[in-house]
Amino acid sequence: MNGIREIMRSRAVPVILFTVLALVPVYAAVFDDRFLMLFATRILILAIAALSLDFILGLGAMVSFGHAAFIGLGAYAVGILAYHDIWAAWISFPAAILVCALFAAITGAISLKTRGVYFIMITLAFGQMAYYTATSLSAYGGDDGLTMWGRSEFLGTGLFENDTAFYCLVLAILLAAYVFLKVLAASRFGRVLKGAKQSEARLQAIGIDPFGYRLAAYVIAGSIAGIAGALLANQAEFVSPAYMSWHRSGELIVMVVLGGLGYLHGAILGAIAYLVFEEVLSHYTQHWRLIFGPLLILVVLYARGGILGAIKGKSS
Repeated sequence: MNGIREIMRSRAVPVILFTVLALVPVYAAVFDDRFLMLFATRILILAIAALSLDFILGLGAMVSFGHAAFIGLGAYAVGILAYHDIWAAWISFPAAILVCALFAAITGAISLKTRGVYFIMITLAFGQMAYYTATSLSAYGGDDGLTMWGRSEFLGTGLFENDTAFYCLVLAILLAAYVFLKVLAASRFGRVLKGAKQSEARLQAIGIDPFGYRLAAYVIAGSIAGIAGALLANQAEFVSPAYMSWHRSGELIVMVVLGGLGYLHGAILGAIAYLVFEEVLSHYTQHWRLIFGPLLILVVLYARGGILGAIKGKSS
């Protein structure tokens, strides 16, 4: 009986979460709040990136400090194509995914030969390599970034130009990514990743080499983060090397931990909480991180499992 209740609770949280997110355009339309639409869209985009990181971090214990590189690469793929007057989303978005998948495959094949702090440092190094490469692209703005004079076109329509329609598109992509990763986590593929996290030696003893599974997971996560980057470029109509800095990677890790490590919808909750905290506290002081830091420490110490851990603790 307790097991059934636990399943119901675990399913109720994402259903409630996505229902609330789906009602945001209704609230914004009733109160004519354009800022809310723009802010909520940014939250969803970063939630997609945090979701992809949670997949490899929570499931496979791959602490990547270069995950933001995929956001930047996806954004630059769209921005550079737009610079050359290629606005079709059916070209730019697959290009963003392909670029990120290739970068993830090459860097992942090297990084996954290491473990622990060495994996953290090598992913950080690859992320910074991408960052400094972007700053050196003087033809595409260099350090100053690249301005996009519009958004991508979808089948010849201005779907991306309408804030409400764009929000709904981003929400649909977030939901699709969540369902896809949830199914993948529950499959044999996901069980191998979990097994490798617990004991790689046991898997190898029964004839399973987890390297290929980890690399595939890394490529999938990088590709999804690339989609987030492509969406971010369209939402801001601007591309910057700052998208792929190690600070952004650190923020994604904070989102995952804050929401609840290992729960995919926890990454979404963490993205919402982080960006709302940032928005509210930044109105009072530019040193808002000095306030947010101790709050995060309190969450880690007293709410094991982040926000989701706190919710489960109260419901039990």
